Amino acid sequence: MSLSSGASKPLFAASKISRALTGFAASPAMRALNTALPIGFGALVAALLTILFVEPGGWRIAPHPAFSLAAIAGAMLPAFGAMSCVTAIALAVQLARRFALPLVPQIVATALAFALALPRWQTGEMPLAYLSSVGASGLLLAIIVGMLCAFVASATARVLPAARYLGAPLALLPFVALHALGVDAGALVAAALAPLAHLGDSYPALLAIVFVETALWCVGIHGPALLAGVVTPVYLSLQAENTHAFAAHLPLPHIVVVSLFLFVFPGGAGATLPLAALLALSKIPRLRRIGRATLPFALVNANEPLLFTLPIVANPFLVLPFVGIPMLLASITYAAVSAGWVARAAFYVPSSIPAPLSVYLATLDWRAPILLFVNLLLATLLWLPAVWAYERHEVGLA
Repeated sequence: MSLSSGASKPLFAASKISRALTGFAASPAMRALNTALPIGFGALVAALLTILFVEPGGWRIAPHPAFSLAAIAGAMLPAFGAMSCVTAIALAVQLARRFALPLVPQIVATALAFALALPRWQTGEMPLAYLSSVGASGLLLAIIVGMLCAFVASATARVLPAARYLGAPLALLPFVALHALGVDAGALVAAALAPLAHLGDSYPALLAIVFVETALWCVGIHGPALLAGVVTPVYLSLQAENTHAFAAHLPLPHIVVVSLFLFVFPGGAGATLPLAALLALSKIPRLRRIGRATLPFALVNANEPLLFTLPIVANPFLVLPFVGIPMLLASITYAAVSAGWVARAAFYVPSSIPAPLSVYLATLDWRAPILLFVNLLLATLLWLPAVWAYERHEVGLA
């Protein structure tokens, strides 16, 4: 039976929205950013390890328990600064390739523009102290500078095809002018971030991010990839502010930071670690093979193999728990942290580090693994009926 014209309109509208979101995620700018951000995260980890193990006085083994938390917190701050610098260059490279711009001029212009936008280097200031002063807004500043330089250069190349090498110097001119006028671009970004941080560090914002990320997956759009360029810089900046407060022995200002999502998405988007474990024990051979093959990936929060092989997209048996379970876990986690039952996340920890180690390293609180265990137990109980229903469906198809 065909749909009436009235019934088909919502489907058509949804299709248009889906195509628009897919187009946004596949745009050259977003693809460049999603490629550059992992390089920046790698620089963050490399810089942190370098400062801790190489910089004199960085990591010191105390005669009484173990490691200096102050050293770790102090090393994390300049590591964030190093991440910003590397991200600016990596983004310039990726944007130049995707917009067909001359590579070397674009890298040089972006690097100089970013350097001019950074705080002025004070006489006698040590490199690590300067990297720390780049602050929580450094990553956002790197992204803004990289995007502006690429857009100006690309527009120049379209208007004046014969002067394609002129775009990079033109993109640099506004930053030279701001620097000459004594305008601190980083301070402007930090000021713009303040109201955004207030809005983003809230329970409704947390639920909105969790819902959008999981709902997009259900219609075939890679939710994390779509949101990464918008959400990650903001919440990583809030994470850096927590780290700075920890190093200064001040109360941590933010609940919703990058590392909070370690509690919300065990196994990846949709909280699919329990799903992979349940499938690995399934009586249905196909589902059992999928579960056993994808469980090792789920342990390090990489669940793309599971999502594509089940699949999750347009699966009526799994869509509801895939969206609903993370929202429940987000609610429980926010309530526990807000009430002070579990410490706020002081440190950024890569999602590839298995739980419960990751949540402990992020919070340095022995109660964090307990909260994660509660979340996993609830997620397992809620995934179980969905798996049973899907197994009955598989038997019916056999």
